[in-house]
Amino acid sequence: MTLERKVDFAIKLLRSIPTNDGPIELSYSGGKDSDVILELTRMSGIPFEAIYKNTTIDPPGTIAHCREQGVTILKPKLTFLQLVEKKGTPSRFARFCCEALKEYKVYNRAIQGIRRAESTARAKRYHEPEICRVYSAKEKVRVYLPILEWTDEDVARFIE
Repeated sequence: MTLERKVDFAIKLLRSIPTNDGPIELSYSGGKDSDVILELTRMSGIPFEAIYKNTTIDPPGTIAHCREQGVTILKPKLTFLQLVEKKGTPSRFARFCCEALKEYKVYNRAIQGIRRAESTARAKRYHEPEICRVYSAKEKVRVYLPILEWTDEDVARFIE
């Protein structure tokens, strides 16, 4: 599929998100994929709020880039260092820091820049451009993945 068709698909997917059910979060990381979904969402014309979840150990350049893009920066209840003091050092087996600092519900619907080409694990895990993300029994979010099928080359060409 050409990049033009992928852009058209992404915009159609974004325009299919119900806009009468409260705000839509654009999960923004400050990286290139986030810049792409931010631009695509702007092109779609739908209402949204771009949100960056600050871990309190983020590079100053990332925070500055978020501000330049007009992204809302959320601060966590506990800083990364407070979490380490409370729970110990995080690892791939103890991912409490991601859960507390990045992986939580803001609104009922979110747009994310996940791509299958990023890793084998993502290719196996994500099959559809719309998923239900469950944070807890009461915390569910409908997530839209407009660039799921994009390659690294697609992202680079779109940014150009």
